[in-house]
Amino acid sequence: MKLIDMNLKDFADEVESLSPAPGGGSCSAYSSLVGICLSRMMANLSFGKKKYELNEENIKLEVKTSFEALKEIKDEMLSLVDKDTEAFNEVVKAMKMPKETDEEKALRKDAIDNATWQSIDVPHRVALLSLEAMKKMYPIYKYGNENALTDVGVGYLMCATGAEGAILNVKINLGSVMDIERAKKLELECNQLLSEVTNLKNEVLVSIHDRLKI
Repeated sequence: MKLIDMNLKDFADEVESLSPAPGGGSCSAYSSLVGICLSRMMANLSFGKKKYELNEENIKLEVKTSFEALKEIKDEMLSLVDKDTEAFNEVVKAMKMPKETDEEKALRKDAIDNATWQSIDVPHRVALLSLEAMKKMYPIYKYGNENALTDVGVGYLMCATGAEGAILNVKINLGSVMDIERAKKLELECNQLLSEVTNLKNEVLVSIHDRLKI
């Protein structure tokens, strides 16, 4: 059964089981997925409401465009929940390959390296999409129904957690690949991405806390 087809209890039980997957990678993707859904909920609670409809047409178009873009990101993020676990399983499969002869050792080494890069590519995509989602969420946060302000705030927190968690999964795998230069380049990119995620999250959360002051 796919992870995304499980109910919440079964998913939680699967995470805590003896199996190392699903682990932090799939949970990071799921965190961002829920964050995206919270922002889309805020939009759904805004559309058609009297106060929201008083906004200028260009503002409503911006929110609608973001809402639709977030649906596409949501759909891809949903698939990444399972893809992360599948990528890990490919690494395990490669590690179980025979290694008696020099040829077998070489084939196994290449297979492990290729599978490890896949285990890097998936969380890297999660991190990129999480940041993209946070940017798309901004018009919804800015102009959406204020009764859902804390919901979109949690959405930002979950997307930021998903992004950082995914980056951690990228980094732990970068230490196992053969192409060191490529690994260093991606590490730098991830550090820059994380900085952008953190800055955007902090900007929004500080503003939300200010708006919630009594």
